[in-house]
Amino acid sequence: MSAQNAQIQGESDNRVCIVGVGASTAIGMDSPSTCAAVRAGIAGFADHPFMIDRNGEPMVVAMAPCLSEELGLTERCVELAKAAAAEAIEPLRGLPGSPGPVPLFIGLPESRPGLPNAFGGQMTESLTMVLRERIRTSNLSAISAGHSAGFLALKAGFEQLCTGRTDFCLVGGVDSYLEPETLEWLEENEQLHNTTNAYGFIPGEAAGFCLLARTQAAKEYGLTPLVNILAVTAAKERNLIKTETVCLGEGLTEAFRQAMAGLPAPETRIERIICDMNGEPYRADEYGFATVRLQDHFVDSSDFAAPADCWGDVGAASGTLFLNLVVASVLRGYAKTGFSLLWTSSEGGDRTAAVVQVPEQTRRTV
Repeated sequence: MSAQNAQIQGESDNRVCIVGVGASTAIGMDSPSTCAAVRAGIAGFADHPFMIDRNGEPMVVAMAPCLSEELGLTERCVELAKAAAAEAIEPLRGLPGSPGPVPLFIGLPESRPGLPNAFGGQMTESLTMVLRERIRTSNLSAISAGHSAGFLALKAGFEQLCTGRTDFCLVGGVDSYLEPETLEWLEENEQLHNTTNAYGFIPGEAAGFCLLARTQAAKEYGLTPLVNILAVTAAKERNLIKTETVCLGEGLTEAFRQAMAGLPAPETRIERIICDMNGEPYRADEYGFATVRLQDHFVDSSDFAAPADCWGDVGAASGTLFLNLVVASVLRGYAKTGFSLLWTSSEGGDRTAAVVQVPEQTRRTV
C-alpha cells in the first residue's frame, strides 16, 4: 500500500458521522415534530403569561409548551436538555456489545443578566446524573459561549473522534431567554422584537443534541451514518454587536473559509445554508460581507434557512438543532444532495461553521 493510499485509508477510518439526534423546542417535544414544524413554517410564538414590555403589551416569546411557566431558568434548561439528550442516545440502547464511556460536551449561554452564577455547574451535574442511568459516560464538559456554544461542543467532540480516542460522543446545546431579568435586559438593549422594534428577535428556549460516531464504529455496531461531518471550525470577530465598531464579517469569513477547506474539491459548491439570523441587522450584515468574499463557493448564498422564525432565538441550542434539521431531511426523504454549511454567531465574538454531507448510500437506503 502506498503512503498516499495509507493516508486516505486513515482518513476514511476516522470519518465522523451523526447516528442520533434529539430536540426539545417551542414547536416540538422531540426532533421529528420540531423539524416537521420548521419545514411547514409553523411558528411557536405566543404572549408571555406575565411579562409586559414598555409599550404595555405582553412580550412575545417562543416558550416550550411542555414546561410550566413557573419553572426557573435552570430547571427549564435541565428539563429541555434531559429530553433531547435521551432522544439522541436512543441508538445506543440495546447495542450488541458495550461501547466504551461516551464523552459529553454541552454548549451553554454566555454570561448575561438573569443567568445564575452556578448555572453551568448545575446543568452538568443534573445532566450527568440522568445520562448515567442510560449509558456509560465519561466527564461532561460545558462550553459557555452563547450562540456558537453548540458548535464549539460539536468541534470538541469531532476532534476526539477524529483522533480515534473514542467511538461515540454526545454533543448538544441548551438555552432559554425566558428568565424575566433576561427579557428586561433584551428590551433595554433594543433586542426584543415588539410593535415598536421590528429589528429585535423573539426570545426562545430549546435544547438540541447529536450522537456522533466514527463512521467505521457506526458500521461495526450496525448503525446507519445519517450525515457526515466534514469540518467544524471556529474564529473570532473583533467588532462586536452593541458596540460603536463596524462589523465587516471578518470573523465569519474566516470560519467559512476554514470550514470550506473540508470540501472534497475546490470546485465543490455549498447548496444548503442554515444559520442563526434572527432579525437583527448586525447578523445579516456580517453574513452579507462574508458571502461577498466567498461567493464562488455557493450555489446561491441568498437561499438560506433561518429557523429562528419558527422556534425563536434559541442561543446556545442553535447549532445542534440545525444538525437535527439536516438529519430530518434524510430520514423523511427530502434531503438535498450535495453539501450544507451551518453557521452561528455569538455576541462575545465566537463564530463557528460546520460543513456536512448526506452520505450517498444513506440517500439511497434510508
